[in-house]
Amino acid sequence: MAESARRSRVAPLVLLVLALLLTTVLYAVISTTAQADTSPESTSDIAQGEKLFQANCSTCHGATAEGTDIGPSLIGVGAASVHFQVSTGRMPMAAYVAQAPAKPAVFGEEETKQLAAFVASLGAGPAIPSEEMVDPTLGNAANGMLLYRTNCAMCHNAVGAGGALSEGKFAPDLYGTTPTQMYEAMLTGPQAMPVFNEASITSEEKRDIISYLTEQREVSPGGINMGSLGPVGEGFWIWVLGIGGLIGLAVWVGAKSS
Repeated sequence: MAESARRSRVAPLVLLVLALLLTTVLYAVISTTAQADTSPESTSDIAQGEKLFQANCSTCHGATAEGTDIGPSLIGVGAASVHFQVSTGRMPMAAYVAQAPAKPAVFGEEETKQLAAFVASLGAGPAIPSEEMVDPTLGNAANGMLLYRTNCAMCHNAVGAGGALSEGKFAPDLYGTTPTQMYEAMLTGPQAMPVFNEASITSEEKRDIISYLTEQREVSPGGINMGSLGPVGEGFWIWVLGIGGLIGLAVWVGAKSS
């Protein structure tokens, strides 16, 4: 009886050890398979991307992208972050300033994706979105307007015209930003922008926002948009032209009557 009791107490421990061993073996098999499925093209992209990185990025970000006093670590930022920064011309930076401005891209699309592939190989991070994920024709612009005005308009203006922030930073206008870059910005939170992950804004909702912003590039049916700066800009012109005109008229009438 005592021996049976001891065996019954040992049995759960044995089963736990076997389960752990089985899990380890399965993980090793899956990892090996995933590595074996890496295409020669992907491997080539990573190798070429490493060459581009060493020649153009390592001075600021370190030889292994571990970061320096000048540039942050890129390990784990993912391909989407690299693609956004490089395709918008923000990286490489022309000068060390409070915020890297957008400018003509230094690298072409193929080289940009090679850089992104290399950085992505250093650690898991957000991937570049697919064409379907950023297609504005598949989004709901009305829902995108509600989401955008709740989460983005306080910095980027109600229609994406941009705006000033503190300490020399600013929210850029979004008129020249591609749908892919919009998605990547929401996904990675570049510079002063927060990260909007799936818990805050889903993939479908990001596409809705892109759909709304894309519609704002169409010709305004109301005529002159005055920079699309909203009620503050409109009020300023009303004050300058309207009130200024009334004051001028009053001065003219007074001068005539005297």
